[in-house]
Amino acid sequence: MKRIPLVWQIIAGLLLGVLVGWYFNTHPQYQSWVSAEILKPLGDIFIKMMKMVVVPIVFCCMILGIAGGGDNKSFGRMGIKSLGYFFAITGLAIVMGLCFANIFEPGTGTDISGITHSSASITMEPSKGALVIVQNIVPDNVFVAMSEAKLLSVLFFAVLFGMALNSLPREKSAPVVAVVQGISDAMFKVVSIVMAYAPIGVFGMIGATVATFGFASLLPLLKLIGVVYLALIVFALVVLGGICYLIGENIFKLIKYFRNELILAFSSAASAAVMPQLMSKLESYGVPRRIVSFVVPVGYAFNLDGASIFLGVATIFVAQLYGIDLSLSQQILLVVTMVLTSKGAAGVPGFAIIILSATLASAGLPLEGVALIAGIFRIIDSGTTTLNVLGNAIAPLVIAKWERADLEPSRVNQAVQKA
Repeated sequence: MKRIPLVWQIIAGLLLGVLVGWYFNTHPQYQSWVSAEILKPLGDIFIKMMKMVVVPIVFCCMILGIAGGGDNKSFGRMGIKSLGYFFAITGLAIVMGLCFANIFEPGTGTDISGITHSSASITMEPSKGALVIVQNIVPDNVFVAMSEAKLLSVLFFAVLFGMALNSLPREKSAPVVAVVQGISDAMFKVVSIVMAYAPIGVFGMIGATVATFGFASLLPLLKLIGVVYLALIVFALVVLGGICYLIGENIFKLIKYFRNELILAFSSAASAAVMPQLMSKLESYGVPRRIVSFVVPVGYAFNLDGASIFLGVATIFVAQLYGIDLSLSQQILLVVTMVLTSKGAAGVPGFAIIILSATLASAGLPLEGVALIAGIFRIIDSGTTTLNVLGNAIAPLVIAKWERADLEPSRVNQAVQKA
């Protein structure tokens, strides 16, 4: 028999968890024991496995994002401009996600803090100055930072290590990069094992939620989907549309030109699947090959507009779900954390869930909320992946304009007419 795709397994686990939770919600004599002894432990196992893989994956991805190319091109003029643009645009996407979540409050109205026995207090210290925050980011011991899941400290060391590798002769850096790549590949295999358990974990968490609080607890998930898609559409039309206007392009013309790639991205939720076609069509559009060959691959690791919006909305959603108030300074620190931890996540379906786990862990927010979101993440992932692809289609046009590499008008016209 053909293996059932993971997405359908997760949906089946979600629906079955709703049914089981509803049954025990209407039979309260069994509800407490089943929730505490069966459903909640099933979800907690999933949470613990996600926490297990966060640090090594983020650490390896950051090093490979900097040193994986094996040369110093990423630190050249075009590399600096590209990375600067990517960090600025993803930071703006995260801020927009936070703003939409604060305005529409998708997580309010349902308090599910009773599901977790762990403390839901915030561990950040927003009252400290900027230099003190930077001082706290620098680790005394990177292994201690890893064991304590201090993501900013781990990322700080990973950036320095990647830059150091990049400055070494290739014969010295290549073996180290190969080892890190091997560890990264192995950890992604671990992620696939963890995700194979995801339907059971989602079943347990959703079942415990519905059993304890009834169907009212599921309403915020529908609100979350609506807020994320609204933010995605506004970002595409206003932010990316405004960028296109500044460089002399039209966002609707580009959407039409790249429509096949966007449809494939939406249906598959895998942005890497459309990278070859995207690069080919950008060259046909008139973007110089040297820009396309550099900006698109780097953009797939560093330019995740859709995923960044999801991280902003989902983080505040979890805080609202558990009745936790985040101050402005705490949210600013979250932006910094998400801008850094979101790098290197492209090409891995559902990896935003792992990054969300890292963000919540660094903020001291309950990780149990991740399992709730995982049940409906495939619906969200289609939209975020599509915006990721659109953002990476526009980025080479921006860098080409910045580099004063004018597009060839004849090729642009021919490409648009073919589309």
